[in-house]
Amino acid sequence: MIELPVGLPAELVPLSWLLGVWEGSGMVEYVVGDDVERHEFRQRVSFSHDGLPHLNYSSSTWLRDPAGDSYVGGTTPLATETGYWRLSRPLGDADPGPGLLPGVGDPPYRTASDVETLRNDNQGFDIEVSLVHPGGVSEVYLGQVRGPRIDLATDAVMRTDGSKNYSAATRIYGLVERDLLWAWDIAALGQDLRTHASGRLARVD
Repeated sequence: MIELPVGLPAELVPLSWLLGVWEGSGMVEYVVGDDVERHEFRQRVSFSHDGLPHLNYSSSTWLRDPAGDSYVGGTTPLATETGYWRLSRPLGDADPGPGLLPGVGDPPYRTASDVETLRNDNQGFDIEVSLVHPGGVSEVYLGQVRGPRIDLATDAVMRTDGSKNYSAATRIYGLVERDLLWAWDIAALGQDLRTHASGRLARVD
């Protein structure tokens, strides 16, 4: 059973099972031409909230140390990403922004009944996820959360001139036996969309 934190906005209840810090391991297996890139990694993921109707997300990965599982001393930083997860809905006057402009009036989705009006025809909730990578790639995902499962696909990928080729992705997250399982397919380096990485993480806080 997940205990909801005090002050959690009602809109985040469908995503509340993600809250916390997760650690574990995974495997990259990506085919580029005739070559297969395959390696294990360690990962730490954090989902938190700050009172606004979105989750703050961060992920860090390290190449797994053949001599052990520690995060320091013998591990090589691999990749990081950060972003925001929220239910998909039009923003109104009560929502902050653009920029630093404050919202005006009461939040539109203050109760569970209010949030239920956002449920889609598949009995889930449409969601938006914005992710930024330090290598000059930004992604916007659209998808849905349905119980303890999330399916995402890129709606837009933006790249700087110096970034590596990366054009699309899908991600799946699920809560299985209290662990967070995920899989990530990507279209990159001139390849079509294909299997890239997966992991299994346990909540540590």
